[in-house]
Amino acid sequence: MNKWKWAGRAVFALIGAFCGYRLSAAFHHDPLGYLVPGVPFGAAGGQGMLFAGAFAVLFYIGFLPMARLGLRAFRKAEERLYEMPVADAAAGIAGLILGLIVAALLAPAFRALGPYGSWLTVPASAALGALGARFAVARRADAAAWLRESRAAEAAPEDGAPKYEHKILDTSVIIDGRIADICKTGFLEGTLVIPEFVLEELQHIADSSDLLKRNRGRRGLDILNKIQKELDVKVLIYEGDNDDTGEVDSKLVKLAKALRGKVVTNDFNLNKVCELQGVAVLNINDLANAVKPVVLPGEEIVVQVIKDGKEHGQGVAYLDDGTMIVVEGGRDYIGSHLEVLVTSVLQTSAGRMIFAKPKLLEKAAQ
Repeated sequence: MNKWKWAGRAVFALIGAFCGYRLSAAFHHDPLGYLVPGVPFGAAGGQGMLFAGAFAVLFYIGFLPMARLGLRAFRKAEERLYEMPVADAAAGIAGLILGLIVAALLAPAFRALGPYGSWLTVPASAALGALGARFAVARRADAAAWLRESRAAEAAPEDGAPKYEHKILDTSVIIDGRIADICKTGFLEGTLVIPEFVLEELQHIADSSDLLKRNRGRRGLDILNKIQKELDVKVLIYEGDNDDTGEVDSKLVKLAKALRGKVVTNDFNLNKVCELQGVAVLNINDLANAVKPVVLPGEEIVVQVIKDGKEHGQGVAYLDDGTMIVVEGGRDYIGSHLEVLVTSVLQTSAGRMIFAKPKLLEKAAQ
């Protein structure tokens, strides 16, 4: 450490000697004492050697205090930089670059002032760079909001363009997977919009410690990859975040309003929220119910009862498309195929449920 200390002092002393000799030469050449650039080294004579020696001693003595001050300032700046959010640091760097660009553009104007103007270039560059960095950090939030509005304006359809061209996908419909098959058939037109906050939620689910959630998240990412690479569908990744603290559902509703699009989901609660706020919705469950085979009360079907129902004596069966059938008195027939008579059909956005009773009981009642 002492070796580096003496080396620093020696270098500082040489710098001081050079500065002192140049200063003496400038005074010798110009009695008014202005620091005129380009003064030759031999213009000061013995006076220059005296100035060089004096400044060398001053710089040699002042090396340690200056080094301590510089090191303290550097450490303080480093601590503040580590504590600064990444977004603020990026904004500060961008502002610093813009400030230095402005200073570079003003440099010819400084040089036009004569030999003294070139000395203003360095402090002007430092001042404009620092001002640009501070201004960018202070106005970062406003700049981010402006960028979000610009992206939304670019993504939004122009006046006269078809309304509902954009279809905004939510997390549940991506994980469900049926959206890829629907896109493949060509029934879903327009641009599929995948918000960045939906991607973040999918990634969070895919990184979950719970095995089921992790598999669901990875399935959703695979579905998106399939839609982008294998299907002839226009996909837009929306990078804006219209609310830094809101829930994903509220962000989807706001984005749908901004883009004048439709939300594609199979989430029953999000479906209701969109309806309340006047946002158009495409519910995959509604579509699935619409294309299911129609089963009417009074029809006879053959099912296999596989488990108990919620109520006493009930049995539960399923159609090939996954529709649940509640069979009254079907508990005694668990594990066997049974011909049943449909009594009622309940259809909602959450799915379809069929109520039936064994045909044998109906015949016995007759």
